[in-house]
Amino acid sequence: MENKMKIEIWSDIMCPFCYIGKRNFEMAFSQFENKEFVEVEWKSFQLDPTIPEVPKYQDDMYMFVADRKGFSYEQSKTMHQDLIQYAKRVGLEYNFDIVRVTNSLKGHRLIQFAKIKGLGANAKECLFNAYFTQGKNLSDVATLVELRKEIGLTEADVNAALTNSLYVQKVESDSREAQTLGARGVPFFVINRQYAIAGAQQPNEIIRILEKSFAEWQKDNLTC
Repeated sequence: MENKMKIEIWSDIMCPFCYIGKRNFEMAFSQFENKEFVEVEWKSFQLDPTIPEVPKYQDDMYMFVADRKGFSYEQSKTMHQDLIQYAKRVGLEYNFDIVRVTNSLKGHRLIQFAKIKGLGANAKECLFNAYFTQGKNLSDVATLVELRKEIGLTEADVNAALTNSLYVQKVESDSREAQTLGARGVPFFVINRQYAIAGAQQPNEIIRILEKSFAEWQKDNLTC
């Protein structure tokens, strides 16, 4: 059915709350009774496009965040340990000891290419897992080529995503669009361009807004 309610989700693959938010959304969506009338689109948002491909403290997430945010190393490590426990509650494994901090642009370019083939959700999940659980370097082309099979892409697809400037433009366009809609961070969910959900909200809150949005949408779009 072509006429569907649209859900757009902006996130950054190096944002720990975005992966948690993805799981919370999936839990809520699994309980939603009208999935067949909904289209979900995953969009790009870079929290910090200025991060170099090989940043200072690339191999030490705790020190990287402490340095950027003005925290002590101990404060940063405590904060990340809290995130590990938060992630566990939604079934995710965060391994910050092995995370390789990097600029997320290449990953987002790959996601944008994957979306054209209907594989955007696959790419998001794969890259989140590669970054937070497996400690993969998502700025390394060989690593992205290795991950292509899990996404459903070919090596030629990866090369196209990383060499064609169109996919940079798509990433930048997504980020500008989110800001226009009022996003100050991610994850950021927009339902039918009527309702927004900011942050990694709990599944019960997400489904409440889903049901409210759908009830309004169906009045104008579905007939008995």
